[in-house]
Amino acid sequence: MSTRVRSSGTARSPIQWAALAVGAVFLLVGVLGFIPGVTTDYDSLRWAGHRSHAQLFGIFTVSVLHNVVHLVFGILGLLAATGAAAARTFLLGGGVIYLALWLYGLLVDEHSDANFVPLDDADNWLHLGLGLGMIALGLILPRRPKTTTTTGTLADDR
Repeated sequence: MSTRVRSSGTARSPIQWAALAVGAVFLLVGVLGFIPGVTTDYDSLRWAGHRSHAQLFGIFTVSVLHNVVHLVFGILGLLAATGAAAARTFLLGGGVIYLALWLYGLLVDEHSDANFVPLDDADNWLHLGLGLGMIALGLILPRRPKTTTTTGTLADDR
C-alpha cells in the first residue's frame, strides 16, 4: 500500500480563488453600472460628483468614475489571482482602500463637491462590508493549493 500526495502545479490556492471571485464581481458591477435599467435614472449619470443620481439596482449611487473604479478593481483582482502573494496584496490593499473610502463617506457631506465619487449611506455600508470582507479573506485564506492524499496499492495507480 502506498500513500501519495497530489497537487497540480497550476492549481489555484484558496486566496487566489477569492481574488478571482472578488475581481469578477467588481468587473460585473462595473459593467452593470453602465446598463440602463440595471442602473436606474441612467440619464442622470454624471462623470463624477454628488450630482449623479443614477443608482445601481436602484440602491447604490454611481457615476462614470465610480463604475470605472469598479472595472479597474475587477481587472486588478483577475490579474492578482495569478499568484498567491499578489492575491493577498489585492485583498488586503483593496480592503484597506475600501475602509478608507467608507471613512471618507462618513466624514464628507453627501451634497458637497468633496463627494466626488459619489457616496451615500448605502455605498458607505457596502464599502465597510467590502473592506472588512476583503481583509478577512486576505488574512485567513491559505496561500497554497489544497493537496489531496490518496491511499492504495501500486496496482491501483495503473
